Amino acid sequence: MLYYARGSKDDVISSDEVRSILYEVFSAIGPRRRVLALPPDFTRLNSYAGPITGMCYDYWGEKLTDVMPALGTHVPMTDEQISSMFGHVPRRLFRVHDWRNDVVTVGEVPADFIEKVSEGRLHFPWKAQVNRLLLDPSFDLILSIGQVVPHEVIGMANYTKNIFVGTGGSEGINNSHFLGATYGMERIMGRAHSPVRDVMEYAAQHFIKNLPIVYIQTVLSKGDDGEIKLRGLFIGDDFECFQKASDLALQTNFNMLPHPVRKCLVWLDPEEFKSTWLGNKAIYRTRMALADGAELIIMAPALREFGEDRTIDALIRKYGYRGTEATLKSVSENSDLQANLGAAAHLIHGSSEGRFRIIYCPGPGVSRSEIEGVGFCYGDLDAVIERYKPESLHDGWNTLPDGEEIYYISNPALGLWAVPERFVD
Repeated sequence: MLYYARGSKDDVISSDEVRSILYEVFSAIGPRRRVLALPPDFTRLNSYAGPITGMCYDYWGEKLTDVMPALGTHVPMTDEQISSMFGHVPRRLFRVHDWRNDVVTVGEVPADFIEKVSEGRLHFPWKAQVNRLLLDPSFDLILSIGQVVPHEVIGMANYTKNIFVGTGGSEGINNSHFLGATYGMERIMGRAHSPVRDVMEYAAQHFIKNLPIVYIQTVLSKGDDGEIKLRGLFIGDDFECFQKASDLALQTNFNMLPHPVRKCLVWLDPEEFKSTWLGNKAIYRTRMALADGAELIIMAPALREFGEDRTIDALIRKYGYRGTEATLKSVSENSDLQANLGAAAHLIHGSSEGRFRIIYCPGPGVSRSEIEGVGFCYGDLDAVIERYKPESLHDGWNTLPDGEEIYYISNPALGLWAVPERFVD
């Protein structure tokens, strides 16, 4: 059922309007005894999910008994991050999702279905896993909150991904990421339908159909003033709601460029990006816009690790971003990667496949030898900042005083960039 849908690429929805919309929808849903909220974590700080979660608390009060950020494989939020993102929502309501230990397998998607959607690339059953808290029968409303935006693993983020990945388990997350990587990231990004989405739709229809989930989905983009604006709000409990949000996200967050980029400069906000696990959005989201032989320069002042999970960090350091062929070979020969296919998928996603150069420019938290050890080129952050002066650049094409043309992106998490010949719908 679609409870509410509004948005356009030029719309700006105010905080007061959001509150009014939410209260109207909640009133239509009717009284509830116990409510669980599933917002994203701090890596989606700009999703508008923080204020929405606060408004949910204001409406439901003591009936909102639990807030569990959909961490997926990310590290738990700190008290400071919770306070910054969720404001006045009481700290005592927050629960930590443990993706390795605190999950239940609610069913298996058949191997034949995986083989069909992967076009014969893979053949294994997929475990649909969720945090056990979702299965508590005392909850009569589960609010899944988040942003719909182009995504490298599933095509468009959010909706059932917030359930089966955000609150999912290691095996389900690993195998879904590996499915997306082997099918081909560039065939998936920016599309509401994908093999990974098909698998999660199958699981949703067969295994969690009776859970009282309502999806609150946002679409955002930067305005001409550089501020992030809420462009769309979509509330419902089925695919129609997600499809409408995806349609707007494609209009709002997709940037089709007239010609390939020879040099792309990407800034990773220190508050948001501290690992290549997250920071490699700079690679995923720009790759379809980059010319063969292009330079992708990533300024990462707060970089301190590769994987946010200790096991995954060790695997990235061991195998590096060496491309699809090398990664699949490593998977076939090494049990540690076989047990962590999500890490293998990430290694594929983070490689240029030799088509363009990736130059990572870290702050003091990561050394040159570490950067080069995982297969990236190293760049001196201070020298790059001095040369390009990112504070003086605007998003998009820039021509420097000496005539050099660069394409600048201040936040790769907010969009997807491509040229027509590399984005074939």
